[in-house]
Amino acid sequence: MKLINIGFGNMVSSDRLVAIVSPESAPIKRMIQEARDGGMLIDATYGRRTRAVLITDSDHIILSAIQPETVGHRASGKDAILGANEDDE
Repeated sequence: MKLINIGFGNMVSSDRLVAIVSPESAPIKRMIQEARDGGMLIDATYGRRTRAVLITDSDHIILSAIQPETVGHRASGKDAILGANEDDE
């Protein structure tokens, strides 16, 4: 199992990810609100601005304060395992 650091020491299994998207569009904002209402939202931003939205195969929505490009790089690179190179802002 490959773990991806999504910021502040939080990890997500790369096998469960379906998409990593920006939170700016209206459809994504609706998905976040629906997940919040349905108890399927995991907020891993620690009060920071949401920069990436991770969608899982179990319909959970995970919010991260890390840029989508950074999360994608971590998912595809060596730094995905145990999240080396912290870029938390």
